[in-house]
Amino acid sequence: MELKGQIEEFIYQNEANSYTIAVFQTQEQDLVTIVGYLPFIAVGDSLKLEGKMVVHQEYGEQFKVESFEKLMPETAAALEKYLASGTIKGIGPVTAHKIIEKFGEDSINIFKFEPLRLAEIKGISKDKAYEIGEEFNEKWELWQIVGFLEKFGIGANNSKKVFDALGKDAVEKIEDDPYILIDIVYGVDFHKIDRIALEIGIQKDSDSRIKSGIKYALLLASYNGNTCVQKESLIVYVEGLLEVDRKLIENVLINLNMQKEIVIEDFKGEEWVYLYPFYKAETNIAERLMKLQNFKNIKYIKNFKEEINKQETKQNIKLSEKQFEAIEQINENNVCIITGGPGTGKTTIIKCMLDLYKNHKKKVVLCAPTGRAAKRMTETTGEEAKTIHRLLEIGKIEENKLESIDTDISPIDADVLVIDEMSMVDIFLMNYIVKALFLGSKLVLVGDSNQLPSVGPGSILKDLIESEKIPTVSLNKIFRQAAKSKIIVNAHNVNNGITFIGKKDYEPDSEEDFFYINEANQDKMLYQVVSLSKERLKKYGDYDFFSNIQVLTPTKKGKIGTKELNKSLQEALNPARDDILEKNYGGVTFREGDRVMQIKNNYDIYWEKGREEINIKYENGTGIFNGELGRITKIDLEEKQIEVYFDDKKTAWYAFSELDELEHAYAITIHKAQRK
Repeated sequence: MELKGQIEEFIYQNEANSYTIAVFQTQEQDLVTIVGYLPFIAVGDSLKLEGKMVVHQEYGEQFKVESFEKLMPETAAALEKYLASGTIKGIGPVTAHKIIEKFGEDSINIFKFEPLRLAEIKGISKDKAYEIGEEFNEKWELWQIVGFLEKFGIGANNSKKVFDALGKDAVEKIEDDPYILIDIVYGVDFHKIDRIALEIGIQKDSDSRIKSGIKYALLLASYNGNTCVQKESLIVYVEGLLEVDRKLIENVLINLNMQKEIVIEDFKGEEWVYLYPFYKAETNIAERLMKLQNFKNIKYIKNFKEEINKQETKQNIKLSEKQFEAIEQINENNVCIITGGPGTGKTTIIKCMLDLYKNHKKKVVLCAPTGRAAKRMTETTGEEAKTIHRLLEIGKIEENKLESIDTDISPIDADVLVIDEMSMVDIFLMNYIVKALFLGSKLVLVGDSNQLPSVGPGSILKDLIESEKIPTVSLNKIFRQAAKSKIIVNAHNVNNGITFIGKKDYEPDSEEDFFYINEANQDKMLYQVVSLSKERLKKYGDYDFFSNIQVLTPTKKGKIGTKELNKSLQEALNPARDDILEKNYGGVTFREGDRVMQIKNNYDIYWEKGREEINIKYENGTGIFNGELGRITKIDLEEKQIEVYFDDKKTAWYAFSELDELEHAYAITIHKAQRK
């Protein structure tokens, strides 16, 4: 929908990115709370807004701005309100009234084309009139960058960033060289910028075009998890992308390296190319880890063996030789790695170490990269574990990863920091972690290097182990209880190159926990998945789908991709009924009881925890992150919102217009399973 009117009052405005909450008076004189990215806007500004009404659980009805256009005030009264706001230096309410009284409806033209006539107002000199006219027109031109950037696919949320980088001549600078946007906004569409640049006459073999093609190629590689690219592979790719001679590419690479925009590093006789922020992040991590490791071991516990014996007696356990070695390494070193597959006793080590340091009045902090991993850590240790994002309070810093390499991070108050599921931590997150740790704190990295690497760039755990610079204990013994599980045994078989499939196909007709059903036909595969989820596993082991079962698939498309599987599983497990409400959005039917997943980071969404549950401390806050799972508990057709209860016991509310942030999660991709 569209609204026209004026900004009455700012409730909140983020100076860094211009995220704004304001009171807006419409032409119909209604007062509406508006939220969105509104750079270069002041009280009194006349705007045309496009967006949608949403309902915030705490703040009520709001208009969510998707795009805006700044308008010339259409009446003398509107212009007076704009001038009276103080946005133009030297004009307050009294002077604003005098100007409108003198020039009336012609006031706009006076400011734009005849500013010296403002000296006709008592108290305004000719010099002052000139300054006022210049400032009025400068501010007016400022907002035009928002509309200008839209054709490059860059939204208002990034317009302020572009202006801060380029100044008031931003439009002219971009028109001269559109490729400068590649350096400023992460994730821009290179092909769109390239097409516009060539249309306005940028030469195909210009240095700026080749430079941007190189940077785009390196960014593209980072989306696939890489921090650097072989120089030869990079040149071949850019040759194909830009259709220019390789000699030109090689010359630009030399210049970029000299200007420290990229780094070319020789490794074992091969040249590798980094974007500078990626190289800086890797260097920060390596240097800081060595500083942490080489610092005096001030958290060392004396009489270690006696203390461990007490823990074994207290917990009624007997540590294996490797488990004992792991805890000893934690005591002997400031940084260490504990790695091993499922069932090798990592959790027992964490619990034992946790009690050991707590008994010595040391603060142990537990964290993991995802909400699901943090929840599992809490359940297995009995101690609260946080996501790394929440622990570091980094919030929206993640949106500007390349610019935030050197950003100061709030320090972590911990004697010992334990990070579980380290295989999922990328270089940006690890850079923040090592910067936040005080020298003298211990860092314990726990994970399985054979798991999928992080979604973001880098393979931190694997690389650290292979570097042999950090003391590492590899757990390879499967404990007797764990060995009863065919899942765990077969996971280790796969790592050891042994096939996990026996001569006969497995069917759920025994007490085994691992079954292989051999099907080549997709219709039969779909039938098997639905049948197992709906009835057979329930009969076999009383496994309830919503509590115990998750369907994983490698793909989104096709009959056994997430899209079709979710439709089939929803129909089988939560079909339409008269007593449950549903909402259709974008061709997808959301129904009370559906399992859903958040599919993008939303730092602003409000949530509560523990309002109605017994024995759960009440909390509230903002932020639901990519990969968090929950169930729809209520659809409110009157308030136009959906209530979702997440696995970590948070409840959040989504306006119908925000349902593009959720998708069904009866079946999810293996990639998404990693994120959760």
